[in-house]
Amino acid sequence: MHPSCALIIWLAAVLALQALGYAGVLLLAAGVLIVGGGVLRPWWGYVRRARWLLVTLWLILAYNVPGEAFHEQPWAPTYEGVADANLHALRLIVMLGCLAWLFHRLGRDGLVSGLWGLLQPSRRLGLDTERLVVRLALVLDHLKVAPERGGWRRMLRAEAMPVDGPEMLHLALPCWTARDSLLVALAATGLLGLLLV
Repeated sequence: MHPSCALIIWLAAVLALQALGYAGVLLLAAGVLIVGGGVLRPWWGYVRRARWLLVTLWLILAYNVPGEAFHEQPWAPTYEGVADANLHALRLIVMLGCLAWLFHRLGRDGLVSGLWGLLQPSRRLGLDTERLVVRLALVLDHLKVAPERGGWRRMLRAEAMPVDGPEMLHLALPCWTARDSLLVALAATGLLGLLLV
């Protein structure tokens, strides 16, 4: 699969997630597990790292959606809030699964190559896409390195932090095939069908 095709499919899945109910979200999660291969371990790692975000999201939605109080307790969230919070938390978890699939499928080099391929048409408009792609590659390299203890204090004091990066960036794009076109057409049709329903 072409890296740009994988990026388009990922984007379509993330956009479609916002319109799906429980059945659709669970179906997409099953699809990620079936197609993803060894995606379960990184997916679980992303969910574990986002646990406080998930808890915060759930609490905000559960307590801020108006409706009937849970077991008629004045301090409890509403039934409607709990249902809404559960659905949004599940969507976020499946979105993290889609991200795990993308990183598992492409890796850093494939992600950068896919973005390069997607941004090629914008070069004709005069946009400097090369800088964006190089900066993304540097950010992805920087994310691999664990931050030093207390490094955030240096950033707040605006002290320069040593940055290492590759001297040269090599991009390898495979040829776009008819299979890639079919997958993009299926993803676009599915997304359009969801948005029109």
